[in-house]
Amino acid sequence: MEIPKELKFIILELKRQGFEAYIVGGCVRDLLANIIPEDWDVATNAKPEEIKRIFPKSFYENKFFTVTVHTGSQNPKLKEIEITTFRSEAKYTDKRHPDEVKFAKTIKEDLARRDFTVNAIAIGLKSKAQSTKSKINPKSKYLNSKQVEIINPFGGQKDIQNKVIRAVGNPEERFNEDALRMFRAVRFAVTLSDPPAGGWKIEEKTGEAIRKNSSLLKEISKERIRDELTKIIMSERASKGIEALREMELLKYIIPELEEGCGVGQNKHHLYPCWEHYLKSLEYAAKKNFNKYVRFAALFHDIGKPRVKKGEGSDATFYNHEVVGSKITAQILERLKFSKKDRDKIVKLVRYHLFYYNPEEVGESSVRRLIREAGQENMEELLEVRMADRIGSGCPKAEPYKLRHLKYTIEKVGQDPLSVKMLKVNGDDVMKILKIQPGPKIGQILDVLLSYILEEPKKNEKEFLEKEVAKLRKLSEKELNSLRQKAKGEREKIEQKRDEMTKKKYWV
Repeated sequence: MEIPKELKFIILELKRQGFEAYIVGGCVRDLLANIIPEDWDVATNAKPEEIKRIFPKSFYENKFFTVTVHTGSQNPKLKEIEITTFRSEAKYTDKRHPDEVKFAKTIKEDLARRDFTVNAIAIGLKSKAQSTKSKINPKSKYLNSKQVEIINPFGGQKDIQNKVIRAVGNPEERFNEDALRMFRAVRFAVTLSDPPAGGWKIEEKTGEAIRKNSSLLKEISKERIRDELTKIIMSERASKGIEALREMELLKYIIPELEEGCGVGQNKHHLYPCWEHYLKSLEYAAKKNFNKYVRFAALFHDIGKPRVKKGEGSDATFYNHEVVGSKITAQILERLKFSKKDRDKIVKLVRYHLFYYNPEEVGESSVRRLIREAGQENMEELLEVRMADRIGSGCPKAEPYKLRHLKYTIEKVGQDPLSVKMLKVNGDDVMKILKIQPGPKIGQILDVLLSYILEEPKKNEKEFLEKEVAKLRKLSEKELNSLRQKAKGEREKIEQKRDEMTKKKYWV
């Protein structure tokens, strides 16, 4: 078992001072499930004031007996470690916060207040060695079975082995204490193992209690729900998580608009009904590790379809579903307290996911209009939403020729044109240096200067270009025009080469 030296030092120091100390919480669960912990927590019978005395580099600013100790570690995840005094909790009148938090006497009493058995396990270090094999070296990375004791009063180890999420004690009592635990049960079920290993299961009585008490979710702050939902969406098993929320009867209290898609058939362009299409689109987005904006948009992009559907069977229509869907998405994200930045981006991806593109029919001006409306900064993600939509529809290819050609066109129209506007001098500078009035000679000189910097970009400095303008003054109009035509030919070659490279990039 690999335990960081910073954690070993804290526990051994507390024990040296005559206190009990244990590693607790999700890090223990992760250790026993062969997952690298994200953070570390310690529980002790030392009071906050005693912890602060032992570890002067610490602070205590909460009502939950938690002291944060600065370790001085170079590892960002170990710079601060939270140490909490054993505690027990009284009633949860508001289904969110305990009415009262009290000191507990033992680690078992502390573990009894936790949500699930897999999180109600503690690891202690045996500081008094009975043999050389059990002696702990604080600087050593690893500990063997003789150096640790596992406190497991609720069978959490077995549940980890069997991949089971089970409430500690009476599940209804646990969910009445904090209703968000129902949501967390689903989140743990989909995030505690990689997809190839299969997901975890929610134990039967725990699942029944979730369905029975699902309405309690209405008591929970939207910010807490948003954070848990985002963790599910960002997991590799995101679509399984959304389906589990529906099966556990939680989704109707979070995003009832999604459930409107259940049982709603589509037309000849789709292999799956709306609900299955939502999930398969999200599944692909998660599989490709797309960002959260694309994942939410993949889930919501067709959410407007059930409200605009006309007709049945293969010729059913869903006119304006992207407009209706973007409005629904905006309402959902605002209700769940997403930031304005998140709302604006996801709504745009939903609104413009239905863009039409055929290389033979749609010109560059139409692509520019799409970029202007959806935003240049959103184009890559918009294409990823379209890819997820295609796979979710039953199409065999996420990125067919048309989509690759659109990527090429987007990059092409987004490239800075090779024009005299790139120069660090302009027509006014030329007129000032040559002391001439506006005329064709100015354009000729600027075109020649452009050829210089296309050949050697580092020459695009005002001082160099002003000197070249002075030199070009001596040339006749015929000589200057000849240079200009040569410069135009070179520019066309560069533009053609750049276009060929862009085409090659997207296999078009």
